[in-house]
Amino acid sequence: MQTRATPAPATPLERFNTAPAAEAAQTLLACLHSHAWAHRLTAHRPYPDLPALLAAADEAAYDLSPADLTEALAAETLPALPEDTYAAAHTALNAAHAAYESRFGHVFVICLDGLSPDETLNHALAAIRSRLSNDRDEERLVTAEELRHLAKTRLTNALQGARGTARPATDGPHPAFKDKPPPP
Repeated sequence: MQTRATPAPATPLERFNTAPAAEAAQTLLACLHSHAWAHRLTAHRPYPDLPALLAAADEAAYDLSPADLTEALAAETLPALPEDTYAAAHTALNAAHAAYESRFGHVFVICLDGLSPDETLNHALAAIRSRLSNDRDEERLVTAEELRHLAKTRLTNALQGARGTARPATDGPHPAFKDKPPPP
């Protein structure tokens, strides 16, 4: 008697590669809200592995126009503070964010990956203070670099099911790629 081999479940990357373009774009937009970036990455599927996708994501992020960066920044939220942060720290960070937004016209963006919850507040405050001295062009470059870091982390998390630097509305992998078999 012959037994039929059960196919191995598809990986999140395989599901991403074979998903309808609109679903793949939604996953990408949750990582970096730039339609140009999402379209470029969706159009170049399939990717052989996650490092290839991350390299393509990085390259596509370098090619974003100022309008694309503005679109991406408009969807960003402020970094979350640890739950046990003192009210005075919240006040200081809110004041720093307000000064930053007043100077540059967009939310402060920073990738805090690899830092412990105890380090995030001090790192964020120090970065805001430091970056407030940048001119607009210099800060645009720093912000674009931070967005690239965030996008790569979010994309990795979405395709590996990890938690990390996701926006609150995109906590974890996109529903289109979680425990769903690939299309026939």
